[in-house]
Amino acid sequence: MVYTAEISRNNPSCFLFLIDQSGSMGDNFPGEIAKKKADGVADAINKLLQNLVIRCAKEEGVRDYFHVGVIGYGTSIGPGFGGSLAGKELAAISEIANSPARIEERTKKVDDGAGGLVDQKVKFPIWFEPTFSGGTPMCQALNNAKGVLQRWLAQHPNSFPPAVIHITDGESTDGDPSQAMSDLKTLSSNDGSVLLFNLHISSNPSAQSTAFPDSSANLPDQYSKLLFDGASVLTPFMRSVAGEHNFSLSDGARCFVLNADLVLVIQALDIGTRPSNLR
Repeated sequence: MVYTAEISRNNPSCFLFLIDQSGSMGDNFPGEIAKKKADGVADAINKLLQNLVIRCAKEEGVRDYFHVGVIGYGTSIGPGFGGSLAGKELAAISEIANSPARIEERTKKVDDGAGGLVDQKVKFPIWFEPTFSGGTPMCQALNNAKGVLQRWLAQHPNSFPPAVIHITDGESTDGDPSQAMSDLKTLSSNDGSVLLFNLHISSNPSAQSTAFPDSSANLPDQYSKLLFDGASVLTPFMRSVAGEHNFSLSDGARCFVLNADLVLVIQALDIGTRPSNLR
């Protein structure tokens, strides 16, 4: 494990989101009374894309430090961007900045300067829409992701390794995904292997919120353990970012989160995608 390559416009890195869009993603998010899983995940991804654009913005414009893709899987499997990016496997971050499918007006609470809160209207760009139907063809989706990254790595052999952020709430309906996860992690640049994050939104009543464990001993079921086993080990820099979110992690901590609420999903996305050495 190396993970020291500089991320620059001449040597970009890659993020690929793999999103479960099966019918059960229409159920409510854990801890949220009126928020569907699909809606919460879409909001988190759109917010992250907005943050990535901001991180890459310089005086002359948005620098292409990253190529980003979203693959959804449920009734079908394929690219998840909307608008003019529809059908694209990966897009440069500057192209994403210039091509939201639409802009929503939302409200957020802000400090009124007198100890209270007031509503403020903000613009919220949408690149990825929530949807949910069908089964959970996880093996096919992972193999699809492998093909996308094989093609990208062939053109960027010296890059900081791509990260795959996989968000799912259900058991695979097309077989055991263990081999597909292993195959995905065998891909590598000259700087290290592809990093796989598994964020599992479990409906198991015994599932307690667990972030970045180093052992599967306390996980509630075989499927949670399968996703833990398939996840990569956090890099040292990712552990340092986790520390900023008040996680104290061992060297063996995995890129795995169980039964995440919205706050934990957003924290996990930040840990998985925080650039360490932009130039």
